[in-house]
Amino acid sequence: MKVRVEVTRRPEIADPEGTTIKRALNDLDHTSVKEVRVDRVFSLDVDGDDPEAVRRDVADMCEQLLANPVLEDYAIEVIE
Repeated sequence: MKVRVEVTRRPEIADPEGTTIKRALNDLDHTSVKEVRVDRVFSLDVDGDDPEAVRRDVADMCEQLLANPVLEDYAIEVIE
């Protein structure tokens, strides 16, 4: 099964990479940019026939490695 995981930094957590990119864009005269947040997307190909079992397995992967549960949230989309 194909799985898409989007990992986002929680809104209350500073995003220094996004701040640097925003500043650089503004310096290049792209002054319409008011905020930049840098997120990550993982595309996984996972063995399994049961979407809920795959979702649980990927959630475990997120908790263990793909996301930092203290700073980040994640969304899992199972694509059958």
